[in-house]
Amino acid sequence: MDTVRDLLTERAVLGLIATLAVLGLFVMLCRARRVSTSVEDAVMDMLHRMSKASADLREGLTEDAANKATPHLREMLRCVAVGITDHEGTLLSWDGEAGDHYEFLRAYIERAIGEGHKEHVEHRKLDCELPGPCLLHTAVIVPLEVEHDVAGTLIVVSGVANKRQIRMAEETARFVSTQLELEVLQKSRQALAQAEVKALRAQISPHFVYNALNTISSLIRTDPKHARELLQEFAEFTRYSFRTDGFFTTLADELTNIHRYLTIEQARYGSRLNVRLKIAPEVLQVVLPFLVLQPLVENAVRHGLAKKPGGGLLTIIAEDNGAEALISVEDDGVGMDPDRLFEDLKDAHQTGAHVGLGNINHRMRAVFGDDYALVVETAPEAGMKIILKIPKYRPGVQTNLPLVPPKLEDTAEQAAIRA
Repeated sequence: MDTVRDLLTERAVLGLIATLAVLGLFVMLCRARRVSTSVEDAVMDMLHRMSKASADLREGLTEDAANKATPHLREMLRCVAVGITDHEGTLLSWDGEAGDHYEFLRAYIERAIGEGHKEHVEHRKLDCELPGPCLLHTAVIVPLEVEHDVAGTLIVVSGVANKRQIRMAEETARFVSTQLELEVLQKSRQALAQAEVKALRAQISPHFVYNALNTISSLIRTDPKHARELLQEFAEFTRYSFRTDGFFTTLADELTNIHRYLTIEQARYGSRLNVRLKIAPEVLQVVLPFLVLQPLVENAVRHGLAKKPGGGLLTIIAEDNGAEALISVEDDGVGMDPDRLFEDLKDAHQTGAHVGLGNINHRMRAVFGDDYALVVETAPEAGMKIILKIPKYRPGVQTNLPLVPPKLEDTAEQAAIRA
């Protein structure tokens, strides 16, 4: 995930460079033509159209995306027409005049794709027999490279031969390629995020599922009503944990699932597991990555309190901290040496130690940035405290799931969850 984030940052820089290059050439073109409107107005229009084209191209190189982008690209370039093809040379979109010349350009398009370099085609090279003056004086065909492969071509048709137009076509093709690469990397980032959630589920599920079913089965004869209640909580817990929609959830939903988890664990540990909760109602709608808190609670129970003779206290606090929600999960269990924890996290995916802490830390940093990494405080026989900061708003972080009110008291401290 860190590699993908670095690549996205690199591509964002390249995108900015490509944008500035196109913009600089456009200013030169405006000055050379001595346009009547001010250069400032032209630049503003240029930026607006580049923004529109960027959003369209982030959908990928499809016919629909190309149809949306080509009008903006043509207005940017102030040319006769702009066309976009796929990697086989099939025309996806053509905006402007001289559309009937695509077939005349087909051989040059295929050569640009096959050899990976631009083709500059003058009208005299074409088999154009149309009567009267032709709007196509020159055409520039530039390959669109995405991750070192040609994904298609950009065709720029001009009414005059102009070196600046050729340069503009090259820079615009670079701009388009960068947007397409960002779309590919965004898909890769989403795939990796989904894989990390699946990995986290795989780490969480085996031991808890076994222990939960063991606990429920032991109560079937002695307390069937309680067994049915726990089975219902277990069903809701697994339904939430193994859902397939959305990378994000609300704090309220996550707390509801934690309530289910603790209810089952309380039936197993009895009075050895005490829980104190302090939840500020104003942070319940904060959106955070899916399955971020429950694994931390499970770590506290499994590695902190379960190993302590007589058990102990688990404290979960969620506070309003201005533009952020400040969340902590703390236990007064056995604790551990910080250096050993660091070593364990290196191969947690293989050993199952400290369920998903490394995974969660990577996801927090990937979504919110390095400033939102987990903060862990621990020492032998001194318990463990894990602190998270969640921004109340971050572009792109949202959930379409309905808000499920938690089964917890909103503000008051709860002494213990009893069986």
